[in-house]
Amino acid sequence: MAKDQASFFSFRSCCYILVFFSAFSSIPLLYWSYSFGYGYSYIQMTVNNENKPINLLRFSKAWNHLVFSSKPPQRLLKIALFVKKWPDEQHAGGLERHALTLHLALAKRGHELHIFTASSYNSTLPLYPLMRNLRFHISRPTAGGYLDQAVVWKQFQVENATQRPFDVIHTESVGLRHTRSNNLNNLAVSWHGIAYETIHSDIIQELLRNTKDPRSNALTERVKKVVDEVKFFQSYAHHIATSDHAGDVLKRIYMIPEERVHVILNGVNEEIFKPDVSKGNDFRLNLSIPKSKSLILGLAGRLVKDKGHPLMFEALKQIFNENSTFRDSVIVLVAGNGPWGARYKDLGSTNVMVLGPLEQAQLATFYNAIDVFINPTLRAQGLDHTLLEAILTGKPLIATKLASITGSIIVSKEMGYTYAPTVGELKKVLYEVWDDGKEILKQKGRFARERGLKLFTATKMAAAYERLFLCISGDVKQGKKHDNYCSYQPQFN
Repeated sequence: MAKDQASFFSFRSCCYILVFFSAFSSIPLLYWSYSFGYGYSYIQMTVNNENKPINLLRFSKAWNHLVFSSKPPQRLLKIALFVKKWPDEQHAGGLERHALTLHLALAKRGHELHIFTASSYNSTLPLYPLMRNLRFHISRPTAGGYLDQAVVWKQFQVENATQRPFDVIHTESVGLRHTRSNNLNNLAVSWHGIAYETIHSDIIQELLRNTKDPRSNALTERVKKVVDEVKFFQSYAHHIATSDHAGDVLKRIYMIPEERVHVILNGVNEEIFKPDVSKGNDFRLNLSIPKSKSLILGLAGRLVKDKGHPLMFEALKQIFNENSTFRDSVIVLVAGNGPWGARYKDLGSTNVMVLGPLEQAQLATFYNAIDVFINPTLRAQGLDHTLLEAILTGKPLIATKLASITGSIIVSKEMGYTYAPTVGELKKVLYEVWDDGKEILKQKGRFARERGLKLFTATKMAAAYERLFLCISGDVKQGKKHDNYCSYQPQFN
């Protein structure tokens, strides 16, 4: 009894802390909900209606909204990147995919890249024979799979002591720990998920928890982690948020000065992910999808619990059982791997087709074959690449109402659908999509791609990072920055 009471008070204390945090965040979020995403109308007014130069370090919105030159800059940088793992181009998680897409683009623009990463004895790194300005500094991972900080720091110091020191240092998440980042004014860290965002995920998981399962202490522990992050995040000179919501949290909850927080949304390769009706038709033909299936839903990614697949499975199962017309006219294509792949097969091969993991080119064809893309994730972190890939392929979206998604991606109904993470709400959205039909979905898809080309391409992302790196590089010894790169002059047609 005493143990249960202690657990109750611990949970209640956690809730009090959450309410305290929420008090900081509710007012701005309510204000922004009336505009087009996070300050979209404000961005249009600022960039399009004023001819005054903008101080980029104080620009509070996503840099993707700005237009930078497509030509490589006159000044080429020597960049150090710290990333836990350098991926194979065809198989990568969100953080690794971001690192690969961004830094290959920067190398192609002429910058000298030094990648400090870990690789085990039985793995090999991909070769880039045409990129002589791309160099790897390999070390063995720790027992926990992380970068050995002592080793990579020594490697960095050796290279930094050469005739040309590094102009800028970039770390993907805590690739370079905060204990090494002090006094590095030319360092920027990209966050692909922070503990405060994860609290929303913990709340969802608690609400979805089976009453027979024990209550998790994740919420209590997460709040402690937020406090730890607020403390050590200050050790990094510049912070790059990959969503508008994360940028807002870093400034208000983590109390990082606004001139040190920069929002640059993720981008994906627009040369791979683009509309191709012919390839989409061939993909459907190869799968022998019956003509009776008038609507094709698509899912892709890791098929695991925290990506929302138990919820998705249950919603589909109930709809297939209660509505034979829906069941006969709709088919779901599932790309990816994970334990829920096998469970989806239980819904019947005429209703769900599990395709397994697909390489990038195959994934692009997959998007072209579907009518709408669903991402049921329960993880309120970062900006999911699958949503951006689907957008650039011209597909509308269905996704969970998470702040990063509704604040940066599905900012209006013209782009797709959002739902609260319950089986009932997900079913409502699936029925709404079914009722809307293909023509409305095509209209939403065209609108989504139009916006995606302005914000979510690899080219836009790389140009924004390049400009930030040029801005913060400067003369490190004298603490100066290249002011011309930190100033942005709005462009007019």
